[in-house]
Amino acid sequence: MGTDHDLGHRKSSFFRSRRALYSGAAALTLGLGLAMVGHLHGAGSASAQSAAPAAVPTTGAGFRDVINNYCVGCHNGQLKTAGLELDKANVENPAADAAVFEKVVGKLRMGAMPPQGMPRPEKPVYEGLKNYLETALDKASAAKLNPGRPAVHRLNRVEYSNAIRDLLAVDTNVLDINSMLTTDDAGYGFDNIGDVLTMSPVLMEGYLNAARKISRAAIGDRAATPVIETYELPRFLIQDVRMSEDFPLGSRGGMAVKHYFPLDAEYTIRVKLHRNGYTYILGTANPRQIDIRLDGVKVKQFTVGGDYKGKRPAAPSSFGQGDYERYLLVADQHLEMRVPVKAGTRMIQVTFPNQMAEPEGVFQPPISDYSYALSYGRRDMEPAVASVTVGGPYDAKGIGDTASRAKIFTCMPANANAEDACAKQIVSTLARRAFRRPVNDADVNDLLAFYKQGRADGNFEDGIQAAIQRVLVDPEFLFRVERDPPGTAPNTAYRLSDLELASRLSFFLWSSIPDDALLAAAEKGELAKPELLDAQVKRMLADPRAEALVSNFAGQWLFLRNVLQVWPNPDVYPDFDANLRDAFKQESELFFQSIVKEDRSVLNLLEADYTFVNERLARHYQIPNVYGSHFRRVAIKDDNRKGLLGQGSILTVTSYATRTAPTIRGRWILENILSVPPPPPPADVPSLTLKKDANGQAFTMRAQMEEHRKNPACAACHKVMDPLGFSLENFDATGKWRATDNGAAIDNSGVAPDGFPLNGPGTLRKYLLSHPDQFANTVTTKLLTYALGRGVEYYDGPAVRKIMRDAGSGNYKWSSLVLGIVKSAPFQMRRSRES
Repeated sequence: MGTDHDLGHRKSSFFRSRRALYSGAAALTLGLGLAMVGHLHGAGSASAQSAAPAAVPTTGAGFRDVINNYCVGCHNGQLKTAGLELDKANVENPAADAAVFEKVVGKLRMGAMPPQGMPRPEKPVYEGLKNYLETALDKASAAKLNPGRPAVHRLNRVEYSNAIRDLLAVDTNVLDINSMLTTDDAGYGFDNIGDVLTMSPVLMEGYLNAARKISRAAIGDRAATPVIETYELPRFLIQDVRMSEDFPLGSRGGMAVKHYFPLDAEYTIRVKLHRNGYTYILGTANPRQIDIRLDGVKVKQFTVGGDYKGKRPAAPSSFGQGDYERYLLVADQHLEMRVPVKAGTRMIQVTFPNQMAEPEGVFQPPISDYSYALSYGRRDMEPAVASVTVGGPYDAKGIGDTASRAKIFTCMPANANAEDACAKQIVSTLARRAFRRPVNDADVNDLLAFYKQGRADGNFEDGIQAAIQRVLVDPEFLFRVERDPPGTAPNTAYRLSDLELASRLSFFLWSSIPDDALLAAAEKGELAKPELLDAQVKRMLADPRAEALVSNFAGQWLFLRNVLQVWPNPDVYPDFDANLRDAFKQESELFFQSIVKEDRSVLNLLEADYTFVNERLARHYQIPNVYGSHFRRVAIKDDNRKGLLGQGSILTVTSYATRTAPTIRGRWILENILSVPPPPPPADVPSLTLKKDANGQAFTMRAQMEEHRKNPACAACHKVMDPLGFSLENFDATGKWRATDNGAAIDNSGVAPDGFPLNGPGTLRKYLLSHPDQFANTVTTKLLTYALGRGVEYYDGPAVRKIMRDAGSGNYKWSSLVLGIVKSAPFQMRRSRES
């Protein structure tokens, strides 16, 4: 009933070693096992269905007999299959072997053990064993709580960035602060796990450099010298429609970027257009307008193309010879302007007014990316923006009035005598927010010492900048530390302080620091009152900062962060482009966001009959009557497309560049939907070798995998993973529906771990929803892991079950799971250090 690495391999050796024992009764045993599996799903023989139901044991001794009869054959002291020795486990007192029996409960919940083909007890006995173990484990946990002990938690890069945003109103992404900080390690599927968020000398140096840059940007750097920054668009992003909501209506193509302007000054903006493989500018046959906007306001319009006065040759030379070829090299050189800009972070939008013209020469069919034109010099394409370069500041007028200055300077001294009092007010306010607690005299005096040093070397604002720089490298800001109260007995559960709970809550829901309202509630002790805690959670979920649950939690749980790194092979999937890839990610993010914002059941993630598409994605999904680049909610009528498992993001990140990967898809379902990950493959298992028949025709993916499973070392795990993956085989590696694979009809049939028959995406969804508590358990476990910043351990099992029971009456609404986690012992409590 375990999940560990050697499950399949030890089981196969066990069967071989005991073949003689089974020789006379093999047929009877196998038949009995299949009949019992069929009985559980209403498909048993007439005799099995008419047999009297087995009596459900009522004592530990009775369930010991059940485990001996159905489990110990594999999970014993000799074989130790999956690392479980159930012959020695204390069934009469499951709490004595809680780690073992929590594994057993996990397998029993989804009906995965005993495996297919082996005898299993009738359903009432099966459920009785699960309920007996859960009840015993929950009772023991209630008698002696173990809420766990998360490690000291360093802010990861996302949390650091969000904290800077909320503390100083500075966008660290625009400042490219992440390039100064090392990449965060991940554990248990998330990058906010305290145990792996270590601190190195290199990272500390990065924080020091980041603090200098951020503090200058927040205050305003009067000494800023001109720099040049270039923003480039992906080479294969098609610019034939309005690109996003960042662009005005009636526009086509272009680029929208956020840029930090350090001073009120003049800046240059230079636009470069796409070129082909010979560096010739595309789309110069007809005149086209290019608009440049700042924060939506048009500041300049250029015209490009259509101004060559000579005769255009039939095909330009590839060697840059001749007037026309030279024109194609420099046709965009005039796309540069110098404009006054106010300090702060602003949006630069460069786009084309949407106009069309008949291309010169013979019309060529549309292509899915620029690869042909870039390589072979097509002239009938529309021009496209390749990059935008910003230079400056020049002729600076001052530091301006920015959002960050308004956030920092809660007072301005009227004269020199008022400076120290104002500085104390400013640093006290910033320190309280940064440290997530009330500050004392020692805190303030330390920061004022840095203020005074900066003031001595410059002016009042230089002193404030020095204090801010000191705040940003303080361990109280960079780390979340929960300290055992004085006098707490070793290895004892205790309740967190309201301030520590406030930090857990804000980093859970916002991936950022508490705001003033939450801090004030914590300082008043209001978070200890359930009704006031509920109100804070609901307020925070309604706040835009809760979008972090989409980008961070869902982004990692569902692998959405990986979407922008995939690129299916264009020789195999020529219709795939960057626009479709971007649309995949946005669809799933909007879909998940709708579950959160509308407070739907988490089961809707699997069964929702709607999604979000734009024209590019709708065309890929064959959804009619969707036009334009903006995303809108549409009803899903195709049963195969419902829920997450019909979305291109999931289907593409679980595929290879040249083909589907049923094993990866099956593993993804086991890990992220059913929360029963298979063991890792042995080191010596060969990778899949794609084979062809005598005529040179490649085998279907199913035939390839069946050949692969002939290796006994592979068969045990693939038997569980592959049927789940094969049920999605009608979706190719880009999530496009298909009926054949290499010319052969796709066989999407299979059997789930508990014997449920599968035949395509619809039946897979029905199977998953036949275990609603299992999927709810997965969501709860993943969400609790993310909320705690540590792995969920066996001793958390009772808390997870309580959250699920409380949320189950409301069909597992999103807010019910979140509130259940916030109110749970692992979230509100902590275990003191062992002696």
